[in-house]
Amino acid sequence: MNFKHFKFLLIFTFILNQNFAQNLPFGFPKTDRAKLNLNQDWKFHLGNPEAKNYEVNTNDSNWESVTIPHTLKLTSLTLDGLEDDKTQLIFHREVGWYRRNIEINNTSKKIFLEFEGAHQVTDLWVNGKHVGQFAVGGYSPFHFDITNFVNKGNNQITLLVDNRRNEVIPPDPGPFDYVKFSGLYRDVYLVETNPVHVTFNWETLNSGVNITTPTIDVVNKNAVINIKTSVKNENKTTVECQLITRIINQEGLVVLKLVNSSEIKSQQEFQFNQIGSLEDDVHFWDTENPYLYRVNSVVKIDNKQIDFVENKIGLRKFELDPVRGFILNNKPIKLIGANRHQQFPYIGDAVPNSLHYKDMLQFKEFGFNMVRTAHYPHDNALIDACDELGILVYEEAPTWVSISQNNVWWNNLEKAARILVRNHRNHPSIVMWGAGVNHRGYVPRIHNTIKQEDPTRLTASQSARWTGWQTSGLTDINANMLYGPFIWDRTEPMFAMEGRHGPAGVAPYKRDPLMTGIISWTAHAYYTFHPTHARAKDKVDRTRSGMMTIFRYPRPELDWYKTELKTEPFVKIVEDWKKGIEEVTVYSNAPEVSLLLNGKLIEKSKPSADTSYVGLDHAPFHFKKIKYEKGNLIAKAHFKNGKTLETKKSTAGKAYALELKIDSEGRTFVADNNDIILAYATVIDKNGNIVSDFKEKIKFSVKGDASIIGDNANINANPMFTEYGVAPALVKAGKTTGEIIITAKSKGLKSASSKISLVKNNTNEIEKHALPIYDFTTERVDLGAKDQLLQFGWNAWNGNQTGENSYSFKNFKGVTAKILNGSNNGVIRWLGEMNVIGKYGFAYGDGIISIDSEGFNLELKNLPKGIFKLKSWHHAPRTNSDLMDPNKEKMQKLQIHKLPYEKQVIVTSKASINKVKVISKVTEGKQMQWDLPGTSEIIIESDGINPVIVNFNGNGNKGIWFNAFELSNWK
Repeated sequence: MNFKHFKFLLIFTFILNQNFAQNLPFGFPKTDRAKLNLNQDWKFHLGNPEAKNYEVNTNDSNWESVTIPHTLKLTSLTLDGLEDDKTQLIFHREVGWYRRNIEINNTSKKIFLEFEGAHQVTDLWVNGKHVGQFAVGGYSPFHFDITNFVNKGNNQITLLVDNRRNEVIPPDPGPFDYVKFSGLYRDVYLVETNPVHVTFNWETLNSGVNITTPTIDVVNKNAVINIKTSVKNENKTTVECQLITRIINQEGLVVLKLVNSSEIKSQQEFQFNQIGSLEDDVHFWDTENPYLYRVNSVVKIDNKQIDFVENKIGLRKFELDPVRGFILNNKPIKLIGANRHQQFPYIGDAVPNSLHYKDMLQFKEFGFNMVRTAHYPHDNALIDACDELGILVYEEAPTWVSISQNNVWWNNLEKAARILVRNHRNHPSIVMWGAGVNHRGYVPRIHNTIKQEDPTRLTASQSARWTGWQTSGLTDINANMLYGPFIWDRTEPMFAMEGRHGPAGVAPYKRDPLMTGIISWTAHAYYTFHPTHARAKDKVDRTRSGMMTIFRYPRPELDWYKTELKTEPFVKIVEDWKKGIEEVTVYSNAPEVSLLLNGKLIEKSKPSADTSYVGLDHAPFHFKKIKYEKGNLIAKAHFKNGKTLETKKSTAGKAYALELKIDSEGRTFVADNNDIILAYATVIDKNGNIVSDFKEKIKFSVKGDASIIGDNANINANPMFTEYGVAPALVKAGKTTGEIIITAKSKGLKSASSKISLVKNNTNEIEKHALPIYDFTTERVDLGAKDQLLQFGWNAWNGNQTGENSYSFKNFKGVTAKILNGSNNGVIRWLGEMNVIGKYGFAYGDGIISIDSEGFNLELKNLPKGIFKLKSWHHAPRTNSDLMDPNKEKMQKLQIHKLPYEKQVIVTSKASINKVKVISKVTEGKQMQWDLPGTSEIIIESDGINPVIVNFNGNGNKGIWFNAFELSNWK
């Protein structure tokens, strides 16, 4: 939080403490729109695709009670022992029936069921009647309009979710090197709207809200925002519709307000096209400071708010430069990250939002700035997390190696690509769309489809050395699979959308400006039926690859990224210190590291000079030919500032006890009957050293309303084996708030327990995400003689040297302002425009100078009762006139700008809510290109009766410059 934000919060907190809160306009608009999470209280039946379970009188008393996200069945780490192949002919190729009741209270509204994703063909019945089918694929969101199928009161909904192999739905018919799981595995919502409403983004090319930023100027710190919003009128008559769009900063302040009206005929969908700009205190989004604005769109009819939607945006500019590589906000950055599959152990794709967020939080922990959503569109929660945390995204449509010859398959792939873009196009984190996936060259049809939907982002070719044209081809960036030799003539930048990880894998991209970065394969171990990978026949764990285990536990080598990609001092010994170790690897971002064994120095070393590490800022340290000796191995990092940092690895003794950690950092644990949190039990000896070769299993149990996933499921989940001396467990929340206690036990070891609290679940999605909106009335006034030049967005106060000078406000009806001498002996001179260079130079290049021992007063009459902020500009202009200046003769005659002036202005008022003087610096000059003028801010309270008087004075009895002011109503 910067100082300005902190200052705002201090002022706002003061206002709240003064009991003015009841007058503050904050909160989401209250409209007819409602969005209710339907993840609870489902009945589930596996199999019987030909059954008529949609009939109202179907007896579902013996069906299983489940919550969403849901998989058709839990899966062991050995894929239940199945020997399927990469076309996945058998595994999870089943159907699931889902039923629940919904309550409808107002049948005059439009009623929708919204699905974030289901594998992979979904049929819906409401009250026994078939509503429709969605058969584009299992990774796309969709909705059904059920308005004409529901009755007031209780209604029954039934779903058939069909995951059987399908020749026309990508990524089927396969093959694919991952498992496509099953079930109603993403969130489900009941959405109610007015018949006049904003449409869903994925309906048509122009539906929903489409936000772009035609201009992002990070040098001059301004941005242009274009918002296209489609509103559909499903009334029987024409309506006159008004759309109000507010851009809201992180403090809740409205920084831009756009208002347009249009007539919308019955059954017409009309797209409003609004555009505006930000110039003041503009914050840009990047990977280090991911600042997000809110775009709140409100639909009004007859001056009544009837619908709204809200999006978040980040103001950022990116480009692919043929010389400098990937540029974000005018700065070249290396794109370093990992591919990510959405699956988790046991639950497959049925992942709660909290775990999507945790994955990206872990990416930030290691310094990654990019993720590729392999190999399909990922959950909304993941993209939201990337927006919030500052992680760039490469997201792709759902295919793999094979490209079908079936036209229906192609149509579905195109539809999936369109839905992908429409669903996530407003997210600043997304910079690349995958137009064809994995071992293929570019795919023209999908590239063109994506460009039609979104011309602002890059498309990627996704080639490999064994197939395809080894260039970007039709797409924007040469994104290749780089695991070995490749063809590249250096005529354009290269980007590894897949490749190896670790220091030797990253080094080539760090040393070569034309190698823009690498998204390594892969972040986490994942399920696959790939027949030849290292664990394909393993009897305990068949998951493949991963810089982390499938349980998100980091493998030791992953810590190197903290040295290369982060700035915090770091040092770590990689290997366990045990018999047989002759070489030790140390990761550190220090220039030198000392290695000591039992207090004796072995060696003080610089980072490895191996040529495979050329280009790295922090290569590993390799200590070789070490003679093993039981005891303590210490690595001491020596930093340039003279500080040191130590880490220790000790010879582990016999396993003695367990330690239990619940991975709760950065998240809550919600009592929604389906949230999941990970717990890790670590085996230690009596001295607290990790015993990494522990062979026995660890049993987990829970006290309270929660459970261990896999208990009594015959999937070898509990008790659990250890890897790196750590056994993981997935703990599933119940529905009751309060404390739960997780315990880990193993025969012969001291057990361990840890506590966490379950917090209340809120199914009202609008209420859950509601944030304050402070839409204050504001007016900017530029003071000057009659020859001043005015800019758009400012109102002129043209004064003169004699007579009474007053101003009537435009936005505050009936309010007037006067400038008066503080005494009877004062002088006020008005100055016209003086050509001062700088932002708002037109405003502070003119104004008044008051010479009076008592300063001057700004008198505000007829202010309504409430809280106001007065911001004023104080600058002593100096002319930069030349032969081309039409005002040069005036400047030769007029000497106002040469009058002596105060270098500080003291602002006081009896109406000030904090009764404190505000002291403002007065700036001077004609060249203010990058310098900011002097400003002051004072918060005042009006009683609605008496004039509010603000005095401006100094300490030296010299002139007071007053160029412009801004009045904002905070009531």
